[in-house]
Amino acid sequence: MTTNTILLLLLSLLIASGLSYVNYYYKAKTKSKVNLFLAFLRFISIFALLLLLINPIITRKTLEIVKTPLAIVVDNSSSILALNAKKTALDLYQKLSKNKDLQDKFDIQSYQFDSEFQSSESFNFKGTQTDLDEVAKNLKSIYKSTTFPTILITDGNQTTGNDYVYSFDTNNNVYPLIVGDTTKLLDLKVNQLNVNKYAFQKNKFPVETFVQYSGNKNINADFSICQGNSVLSKQNILFSPSKKSAIITVLLPADKVGVQVFVAKISSKENEKNTYNNTKNFAVEVIDQKTNVAIISAINHPDIGVLKRAIETNAQRKVTIVKPKEINSLQDYTILILYQPTPEFKSVFENIKLAGINTFVITGNNTDFNFLNQQQSNLIFNMSSQKEDYLAEFNSQFNLFAADNLGFENYPPLQNPFGTVTTSGNVSTLLSSKIRNIATNSPLLAFAENQGKRSAFLLGENFWKWRSQSHIDNQSFEKFDVFIDKVIQFLASNNSKKSLVVNHENFYNSGEPIEISAQYFNKNYEFDEKARLSISVSNIKTKQTKNFDLLKENNSFKVNLDGFLAGQYNFNVKELNSKSSYTSHFEILDFDIEKQFVNPDVEKLNQLALQTNGSVYYPNQVDALIKILLKNDKYKAVQKGIISKTPLIDWIWLLILIAISLTSEWFVRKYNGML
Repeated sequence: MTTNTILLLLLSLLIASGLSYVNYYYKAKTKSKVNLFLAFLRFISIFALLLLLINPIITRKTLEIVKTPLAIVVDNSSSILALNAKKTALDLYQKLSKNKDLQDKFDIQSYQFDSEFQSSESFNFKGTQTDLDEVAKNLKSIYKSTTFPTILITDGNQTTGNDYVYSFDTNNNVYPLIVGDTTKLLDLKVNQLNVNKYAFQKNKFPVETFVQYSGNKNINADFSICQGNSVLSKQNILFSPSKKSAIITVLLPADKVGVQVFVAKISSKENEKNTYNNTKNFAVEVIDQKTNVAIISAINHPDIGVLKRAIETNAQRKVTIVKPKEINSLQDYTILILYQPTPEFKSVFENIKLAGINTFVITGNNTDFNFLNQQQSNLIFNMSSQKEDYLAEFNSQFNLFAADNLGFENYPPLQNPFGTVTTSGNVSTLLSSKIRNIATNSPLLAFAENQGKRSAFLLGENFWKWRSQSHIDNQSFEKFDVFIDKVIQFLASNNSKKSLVVNHENFYNSGEPIEISAQYFNKNYEFDEKARLSISVSNIKTKQTKNFDLLKENNSFKVNLDGFLAGQYNFNVKELNSKSSYTSHFEILDFDIEKQFVNPDVEKLNQLALQTNGSVYYPNQVDALIKILLKNDKYKAVQKGIISKTPLIDWIWLLILIAISLTSEWFVRKYNGML
């Protein structure tokens, strides 16, 4: 307490004593024990009240020893089990965490990681993925502005996330403690396999496979791709100490429609410790249709060439450019693009009505709008002969298909005759038009559905400038070409709008996230947030069925089916209020990425230690690691002085004391007739 506070307390004692004396002794007729007791109560009341006003603070200074944190991080992934290093990892952890000298010098904190990072002192080594980059991010977040060492008990084999070598803070030493047999064993491995998820029937699809060899002698290996009991491709590969990898590209036939499962396998006559990584399953969905598109135009224009290139970036699209009078059979085409129709297109429109083919109409300065009004009823044109530039405005509420805004508002204007365009029937607008900054409330790019037939309308020419602008913005034509592909994909399908739309893959790998999302739309085709969606998943072989609810996330409902074993599954998604349902199937392929390794990744861990000025250690060197940590003067405990200020007496107790003393004084005076 300060000197001022002590003086105030002494003054309070004098005031309380003086007032008590004056009230009960100075003019008192008799000086009995009752007066003495009442004086004492009055003294207590006054002194406590003054004490409450002064509120004296007691300052205490204590010293605290702050130790440097030592993070012991254990790899909890199943690759530790696959390398028979579970016991070693547990023994190392116990030896480090229970070491008394380390406990005296460091604040030891234990963590585990697989695909996630968390504090833990027990480990089951069942993680399905390894993400060392996640370790680096979390340690940086936990120990901000702190210098500390990290011990990593791991095999260094990462299966997901960014390269961890450069993720850790270079100011904090990392000491990898490598577990697993580092003896180089002969091993063949299918390292990576690249294949498209979809292929078209009666075509061939490429499969690119990266195979890897670990060993010190020349061997002959056989690589094959099988489907069931049939061998679709087989070839011999020669490996040597100087040639330890190979890239194999094979073209496989897409003969059967549906999801086709294949197995890529590499083998030799040599004995291998780990043969699990010799095979890799993959699947391709074979679709029974290729999209043939005809661009019909009576004039030459740069738009036509740009449209052809954009569509054919998808290898499953084929575009033919023809004149109106040269087209023979419309049945050869899935979609017809009618570029600036005129009366020359009359026979084409008549055949379209008979064939029921979906169309994409593009207008411009050469379009005969009176003729176009006679041939369709979705858009009604009232146009003049004056040319006008129309800017685009993206409609974020468009919901016929997923379309991204490429920055259309900043794209060059399209040119079309000036006039009014009104919609009739079931028309959805993706891009509306503006003249300078004035909205016309007319469509620029619109889509219509009528009795199962789909149509698209782009009202303006010179959209070749859009593709050029997209390349300037993104250094690539890809985004614009993907946008055009989505338009073509919408026109290539005759499926009408569905109230329940479910998105899922046809196959998943074991250990990967298995997510199924769904959207439910009401009668106005608006997303219904109050929908109640459930899913029933049944294993085809075991007939075991599980039911789940789909949870709302943003503009969709999702369910996570992680934990399902490899196999084939049927599922049914149902909206409980309307009874709408969707039925399909998926397959989980037997693939455990954590079983692909035969050795720890010593090279990567050495790079990590070098990057952070640490050192790599092996299980038999754990004592040396402990000595290094104990001798390192960089990690000294810091003594901190902590000053705490607390009230001399809690104000609640003072109030209680005042209330008791005043009440007692009143009752004593009442009892003795002194009131």
